[in-house]
Amino acid sequence: MPEQKTLKRAAADKRAGKSASTQAGEFVKEQVDKVRAGKHGVRSAKQAIAIGLSEARRAGVGVKSPKKGTASEATRKKADKDNAAGQHKSTARKSASTEPSAKRSRASTNALKRESSAGASPKAMSKQAKSAAAKRPAASRSAAAKKAAATKGAAARSAAAKKAAHTRASRAHH
Repeated sequence: MPEQKTLKRAAADKRAGKSASTQAGEFVKEQVDKVRAGKHGVRSAKQAIAIGLSEARRAGVGVKSPKKGTASEATRKKADKDNAAGQHKSTARKSASTEPSAKRSRASTNALKRESSAGASPKAMSKQAKSAAAKRPAASRSAAAKKAAATKGAAARSAAAKKAAHTRASRAHH
């Protein structure tokens, strides 16, 4: 179950007109924080992201299911199920079909507790982000960078340029 503050932050993102993936990012961040705090572990960065996305879909964030051929059939089915679960407002009595039994919930939590927290380390997250970006076409990466620059605003852009110059200068010394 996501924390209230995560739900609030995602709702604020939605009000600000931010994309579904930005809203879902709040849930992914919460998972990464939970793993880093030692509440439970994950096998890989991908698993932490998957749990976060699942929670986001269940909370009603409009994250699309993966396209056919990009993810396994089981993953796509789970995503569809999560999206369906996030559509209806939760009533006091949860229907048995959408909510897993207490026994299953406990089993999955216990299984996660046995995993290490290395999967959500900054190094692991960085590696995951880089490999995911490398799989995308150059045009899509370029478009993302252009969009980021356009939405940044003058002050933030200037700060980013200063930081980049500083980084370049410090790298030149090494």
